[in-house]
Amino acid sequence: MTWSTREVAELAGTSLRAVRHYHEIGLLPEPERRANGYKQYGVEHLVRLLRIKRLVDLGFSLTTVAGTLDDDVHPEEAVRALDAELAATIDRLQRARAELGPILRGEVPTDLPTELAGATDQPMSDADRALSVVLPRVLGSERLRAVADMLREVHPDPAQQEFDALPADADEATRDALVARMAPYLRAIHDAHPGLRAPDHDAPVGRARAAQTLGRAMRELYNPAQLDVLVRATRTLPGAAEAAG
Repeated sequence: MTWSTREVAELAGTSLRAVRHYHEIGLLPEPERRANGYKQYGVEHLVRLLRIKRLVDLGFSLTTVAGTLDDDVHPEEAVRALDAELAATIDRLQRARAELGPILRGEVPTDLPTELAGATDQPMSDADRALSVVLPRVLGSERLRAVADMLREVHPDPAQQEFDALPADADEATRDALVARMAPYLRAIHDAHPGLRAPDHDAPVGRARAAQTLGRAMRELYNPAQLDVLVRATRTLPGAAEAAG
């Protein structure tokens, strides 16, 4: 008894497309054809197709399947590599599920990174929110923990709210007044969270690229007046002159 391509695909629990692809890459030998030109598959084809499907279902690549299917030796190295890959995937998926719980309960937003998602329930400006998405890629671990702690503990301040609303064409007097109000606010934050001054020696993308990326993000997310106020207010912090030098 022989089967057509569709029939052998159905018996193996795979698709016509998969069977044809296996033929194209030489993984499954072409069967003989009937007088009418239709392929006729036998038991040996079904067995080989089932073996291919078994390995593919386990997660092996077709390249690995091609290299191990006809070997009598157990492909231990390939199995161990696949096992390690699956373990990493399971770990990643478990972490993702753990993060989805608070999202489903409406406790944290979906767009903020894990490190900062649950750090604050205070409203954030669009610029601050966008910057928060970037920070885990540009800050070292100590500074990032300090940012998360700061967000958990910081309270709304009129100076911060005025900074968020500052227009790009704010005049010098307005900027000067805001610098005077922002300076003590920033100083209090930095005094309470010394980790904000920690070096980014373990930044995920390296210190140089991290600094470059953070600078570009700041320039594109905040308008010129805001950047001017922020730079001038930051210069009043203890140690700012030494850091600049």
